[in-house]
Formats: sequence, C-alpha cells, structure tokens
Amino acid sequence: MTLVKAMLTTTDAGAVAINFQFNPSSLLFSRTVKWKEEAAYTTAGFPKVSYSNRGAETLKLSNLWFDTYEYATKTSVLTLISPIIKSTEIAGSLKRPPVYIFAWGENYMKCVVTNISYELTMFLADGTPVRAKVSIDLQEVDDI
Repeated sequence: MTLVKAMLTTTDAGAVAINFQFNPSSLLFSRTVKWKEEAAYTTAGFPKVSYSNRGAETLKLSNLWFDTYEYATKTSVLTLISPIIKSTEIAGSLKRPPVYIFAWGENYMKCVVTNISYELTMFLADGTPVRAKVSIDLQEVDDI
C-alpha cells in the first residue's frame, strides 16, 4: 500500500500549493441548512419556517503538525507553514486569496481558506521555533 499525502493544490497565479508534512488525523465536515422564520405561528406556538437555502460545505483540518527539529540546519518551522499563512492573503493580480483543491484519497473539495490558526510548540535554545500545530478551516466554492 502506498502512502497518499493530503494536499491543497491551486492553479491560481501567484499562489503556492500547501503540502502537509503529516496527514491529518481526522477530517471534520459540516454543512448548514438555512430556514427563514415566518411571522405566523403554528397551533403549538412555534414559528412557521420555510426553507431558505443550503450553505456551503466546510472542512476543518485540526492538529496538523509541522516539525523541523531533526533538520541538519537550524530551520524555523515558519518556513514550512508560510504557505498556509499566505493562503489568507491576496495572491498576485487576483485581488483575492487563492482557491484551492483539497485532495486526499477519495476526498476532494474545491475550496477557499476561511480561517487559520497555528501554535508554535517547541523552540531551540536560541528561540528558533521548530514545531507547530496548525488548524485550517476550508469552505466549499464553485466558481469565483
């Protein structure tokens, strides 16, 4: 069996792919359905509701680990996670952050990054960060 690595690829000019050093331990998908409350009430006293629309599917990738402690040179882990940080910035001439394709095995989603967080968890004696835990929130998109 061949190990398949999860990744976020992009075809947007000026943007770079996001490669994970280790695969996610879980994928948390969610989807919302929006209902509109009417001014009228049911006989039981509940507001009447009507279907409004379906929200985009979201995917949360939590506890993504990045580590440069074993590297021969004193390399900051920030070099590995900088593409993730840049995923929230305007890419090239697009005037918007990039669109990605999350791919891992049979899981596939065209998406944008809506939130990132990272925690630096290990440092060399000189203060160089060498380990980070990252979370990324993605939202499904069609065409932008």
